[in-house]
Amino acid sequence: MSMTKSIHPKKQRKFLFQMPLHLRKKLVVAPLSRELREKYRVRNMSVKEGDTVKVVRGDNVGKEGKVVKVNRKRGWIFIEGLTREKASGTPAFIPIHASKVVITKLDLKDKERKAIIERKTGKAVEEEEKKEGDKQ
Repeated sequence: MSMTKSIHPKKQRKFLFQMPLHLRKKLVVAPLSRELREKYRVRNMSVKEGDTVKVVRGDNVGKEGKVVKVNRKRGWIFIEGLTREKASGTPAFIPIHASKVVITKLDLKDKERKAIIERKTGKAVEEEEKKEGDKQ
């Protein structure tokens, strides 16, 4: 995907590093789990606070938790429960790149997100949520 009109890799990288945050949103994207992919017919979505994700690459493979913070500038996400102890003894979140996780549960409080899914599936998302709530 070309971000600028130039084909020179040097200029592509430069744009990537200087990219404004409203465009960086497209870079903080993770694939959906198989179950969600079949349910919503969407392959990947932007990672947002409140989503539940599972790490599939790196030292923390298999760990799962809620997204606490998203850093668009760096393309990192911070997951609840993934911390390490700093030299001072205080806990710090371990940054994970968004491409190294799979979204296992979507936070559907965002209207834009619902609109994306409804556009792809042709069904209202709220109806499916109510049906799931009745089953439990």
